[in-house]
Amino acid sequence: MRTFIAAGTATALLIAGAAAAEPVAYTWTGMGTNVASSSKCSTYKMTIDVTVDGKAVKGVFLQQGRAERHFEGTLNDKGLFKTKAKLDGGSTMDVTGTISDKENRVLLDGYCKFEGKLTKK
Repeated sequence: MRTFIAAGTATALLIAGAAAAEPVAYTWTGMGTNVASSSKCSTYKMTIDVTVDGKAVKGVFLQQGRAERHFEGTLNDKGLFKTKAKLDGGSTMDVTGTISDKENRVLLDGYCKFEGKLTKK
């Protein structure tokens, strides 16, 4: 009987551990806001998809009419990440965000700002 209970407990822990390790996908779609020397950002529609696997953050963003871009980062102990995404011509956009129990947000900051609350897919 003890062996049965121990095996059942071990199996339950393995299943719970596997479920906790599953990647979580988020998305945001919205319009940009202007930065200095830019006046068209509010006409730019962006979709940002973020996948979190443990502490690894991978993202894809696509501005309507432009090429898809990628970024990768790492969550710190507070659930924050900060990285850069490469654009055409060697320029970059700063990518920051929060993934936590309280808040899920992302910000692309460069030629325009694209910021919003991430929702689970």
